[in-house]
Amino acid sequence: MSFLIRIGCLALVLLILAPERGEGSDPHPPLRVDSFTLSALGQAESLFSLSPPGEADAILERVAGPEDLRVGLSFGGISFVGILLEYRWGDRSVEVNLGTWSLRDLAVSVVGKQYFGPGDFRPFSGVGLWAIVAPYGRPGEQTGFALLARAPVGVDWNVVADHHLGAHLSLNRALWIRRKDPLDSTPPTARLVPLPGFYYIWNR
Repeated sequence: MSFLIRIGCLALVLLILAPERGEGSDPHPPLRVDSFTLSALGQAESLFSLSPPGEADAILERVAGPEDLRVGLSFGGISFVGILLEYRWGDRSVEVNLGTWSLRDLAVSVVGKQYFGPGDFRPFSGVGLWAIVAPYGRPGEQTGFALLARAPVGVDWNVVADHHLGAHLSLNRALWIRRKDPLDSTPPTARLVPLPGFYYIWNR
């Protein structure tokens, strides 16, 4: 990786310093390397030669971080109980939560999360969407649907090895709703509704 970075940097310097060709100019002019060009190339080379081989790759790996797939159970939050999937790289992750309140509905949430700090206790914040689908159960009803924005804030605790416990408080706001009663066109409330949640998750 560090070798490719050096090649790319040198190519960029050559492109910047290359003279423009006008009409009637020689398509294959002799290569002239002046002192300014040599100085620019030397500075570009020295910029990356300060680090030993492989250090550039290590820096990029620390920024990106390792990738993990975590699987677990959630309680509260978007549903009474649910299944939790989280794809995590470095300090960021994408979390998918599927759950239900009464086995007659389905709740799905997708949240992007940011973790902060090192150690076993890591606070996090996130933002995402939460959808609830409730199929009709009586004649004359329609399938209910609600779409909400949610912003969880919480902490993740690495209990032991690959096992984690977490707790969060999510602020939720309804964006759109279709009630099961076709005659009920009451708009969703605009206020923020806080809901606590807990989870157990395991690093695969």
